[in-house]
Amino acid sequence: MITEEKNTEIFYIADDFCKFFDAQMVKYTFKAPKKRKYHRDSRMSKAEIMIIMILFHSSGYRCLKHFYLEKICKHMRHLFPNVVSYNRFVELEREIALPLAIFIKKVLLGKCTGISFVDSTPLRICRNQRILINKTFKSIAQRGKCSMGWFFGF
Repeated sequence: MITEEKNTEIFYIADDFCKFFDAQMVKYTFKAPKKRKYHRDSRMSKAEIMIIMILFHSSGYRCLKHFYLEKICKHMRHLFPNVVSYNRFVELEREIALPLAIFIKKVLLGKCTGISFVDSTPLRICRNQRILINKTFKSIAQRGKCSMGWFFGF
């Protein structure tokens, strides 16, 4: 789990990123005619929502609802004073999907050091008896051997 100090540091970086991202979106997007606004602005900032999603994915929780209600609303309330209901939080996730993906790609992922890890798990396409009638991956799949024996796939 991420410590409170690291959480605060990532929040400030995410907040600066969100301000820059919103400014660029306003600058470069096409301005459609004004539509009626059905929801008032959220009490939670985009950076707070991004931090909660990052914390969820780095925690051991499998269910976002349990993580949000147990961890965020009860135990981390001092870090997130303006939490909203879980249903509203799920609605707000939609707005941060693109900024979160860009933030993780550009800011949180480090530079490549030249050392990489490769997962060498074979992806079997079909059984060995059906190799000759397989048409889907005919041109790109091939026979290979792993510690479990021969396979046809990637």
